[in-house]
Amino acid sequence: MMTKGRLEAFSDGVLAIIITIMVLELKVPGGHEWSDVTRLWPKLLAYVLSFVYVGIYWNNHHHLMHTVQRVTGGVLWANLHLLFWLSLFPFASGWAGESHFAPQAMTLSGAVALMAALAYTVLVRTIIRVGEVNHLLADAIGSDLKGNVSLVAYVMAILAPLAGSVGVWLSGAALIGVALMWLVPDRRIERVLQGGGGHGA
Repeated sequence: MMTKGRLEAFSDGVLAIIITIMVLELKVPGGHEWSDVTRLWPKLLAYVLSFVYVGIYWNNHHHLMHTVQRVTGGVLWANLHLLFWLSLFPFASGWAGESHFAPQAMTLSGAVALMAALAYTVLVRTIIRVGEVNHLLADAIGSDLKGNVSLVAYVMAILAPLAGSVGVWLSGAALIGVALMWLVPDRRIERVLQGGGGHGA
């Protein structure tokens, strides 16, 4: 039987590298005044938002793996699919910061966030399809309201920049709103792990 140990270790390593790449994108200011730092605010803001997103995925992935008893080749590939999209966060956030949140860069950021969310959903569904041995996750998922709201917000983040500068701000607000919504780890999984959800609920 395939276990989850190597999947977790590999995922943690990749996410740590992604965060490292993001911080390396921040260049030291050329001068020695506070104004030299404040001029970097677009890059700093893009870095913070991307760091929060990767942190949220790491947190929820950690909770997710607590429900998993068995993995298959399909689960491994679904997990790699998720890591692929997460690995694009440094590129998307770097362009957004460098371009001072140009419409095209914000559309790309929204698209990467959307694809990462879809990849996470695919991973969850693939784990559930392994069978009864992973029933805890199936018990926890329910209607996934937050997940569905997130997908709508990501689509808005992709399309809004097409409307111009106001749309860029709406795109940013959508991405920040989703991040704030997911800062608290998935309570559904916590409740099941603590015995709050019954088998087959």
